[in-house]
Amino acid sequence: MKNKEFQMLAKTFKGLEQVLASELVQLGANNVQVERRAVSFTGDMRMLYTANMCLRTASRVLVPIASFKAKKADDIYEQVKALDWTQYMTVKTTFQIDATVYSDYFRHSQFVTYRVKDAIVDYWMEHGGVRPSVKLEGADLYLNVHISGDRVTLSLDSSGESLHKRGYRVANTQAPINEALAAGMLLLAGWNGQSDFYDPMCGSGTLLIEAALIARNIAPGVYRQGFAFEKWANFDADLWEEVYNDDSRERDFKHKIYGSDAGFYAAQAAQKNIQSAGLQRDIEVRQVRVQELKAEDGKLGGCNVDGALVMINPPYGERLSQDKDVLRLYQDMGTALKHQFSGATAWVISSNEDALKCIGLRPAKKIHLVNGDLECLFNKYELFKGDRKTWKKSL
Repeated sequence: MKNKEFQMLAKTFKGLEQVLASELVQLGANNVQVERRAVSFTGDMRMLYTANMCLRTASRVLVPIASFKAKKADDIYEQVKALDWTQYMTVKTTFQIDATVYSDYFRHSQFVTYRVKDAIVDYWMEHGGVRPSVKLEGADLYLNVHISGDRVTLSLDSSGESLHKRGYRVANTQAPINEALAAGMLLLAGWNGQSDFYDPMCGSGTLLIEAALIARNIAPGVYRQGFAFEKWANFDADLWEEVYNDDSRERDFKHKIYGSDAGFYAAQAAQKNIQSAGLQRDIEVRQVRVQELKAEDGKLGGCNVDGALVMINPPYGERLSQDKDVLRLYQDMGTALKHQFSGATAWVISSNEDALKCIGLRPAKKIHLVNGDLECLFNKYELFKGDRKTWKKSL
């Protein structure tokens, strides 16, 4: 199977499908097709390992092993039990199942999980009389069940723990942004290390770290403890060592990444995470309120503002427009962007549309994204010097 091509599916988050598709094309995947919060593709075992190691916007990489129609749980049970499970596991293999259901026929994903588990257990009871063990965490084999209407797809999950959990985060702040979403935002903004970068509300430093990883083209999987495919029966340790140690894609980064935050503990958390990722040479962090940022001679804390990329994930505010402190913060953020970041390009993500209006700048672009369960706008602002008419003439 090492050189045999097979079907795979990389899962992602709403709004990042095209970014993920571009990543897969760049990695050399074949038959890349955008789907709902996912991208399907084909490749060999090297591509499977590379996808897990290198994809920045994927949450997991699945390998479908069965697809069928079913309108009853008993139909699922029979189809799953009919599979040759000796191809994927032994009776001693522990397994766990994750189910995602979008169907009027199946209302409860937990019940689907139980029937799939029963089918696998009963298969082994009939083929050896020994019951395999189900584990809620840390199993040898991860299985994924996806149901859309009456179409059921059963897949091997090659990733295990979600790929957004890079492994470099050792310190947290309140509501840190998902690493894969952060990387997706950077790629949507066209970031590739072409300038200085600044995040004035950096929190625990996720955007800073993901920006550095992209700038140097370091594979995000390098920090992880492991992947689910390493426990597969057909795992090729030599091939995986080649993929893991391949740093041929890495590149030099001639600029610098800067972050600041009003909170002492946030700045400290960012420093710890940056150190954990080994990126201290590329990132500088300091504690300063956005209202106190001051550019002098085109520099802001060392950052060359002109041409820089600025990205912000500010607090959204739980009570939306009722939260006057949040609205005031967005006003202050808009003032800082206009007066301290002239010549830069800024991107801001938020679920709070009323607060975004308080920035007082006209977005050049709006992209719809989802952060957790929150529908968000990801707005682009061209921070030109002087008035808009003069700026447009200079383009």
